[in-house]
Amino acid sequence: MIRVRNLDHVVLRTTRLQQMIEFYGKVLGCTLERTLPPEEGLYQLRAGDALIDLVDVDSELGKAGGKAPSQDGRNVDHICLRINHIPENEMIEWLEKNCVKHSGFADRYGADGMGRSIYIEDPEGNVIELRPAPKL
Repeated sequence: MIRVRNLDHVVLRTTRLQQMIEFYGKVLGCTLERTLPPEEGLYQLRAGDALIDLVDVDSELGKAGGKAPSQDGRNVDHICLRINHIPENEMIEWLEKNCVKHSGFADRYGADGMGRSIYIEDPEGNVIELRPAPKL
């Protein structure tokens, strides 16, 4: 029987590669771990024990995925990233300092049951749920 343990990686296609790398790197603290040559178009960022892969839509890999992302529909509703504990007010200050719009915190159900989380969008319009770990 198959049993999922963790999220391994998410692949996001983009028309705004540099903005996406900066967003996931600067705002969310992911580090650029691996890249393929620009014509192949894959940039992999470390997100805890998982990866967020960014693919330039004009690259070889990007063209294989079809047309560029658009706001007339989504193929993914959102992804949820479990992050280290941070007080809610500090996270909101950080997001606002970096000009990232947010939903505000709310109680939501996730892999560990009910918990507080906040929704944001990356530069390509992908919805990201940030779920801080509980304070120890």
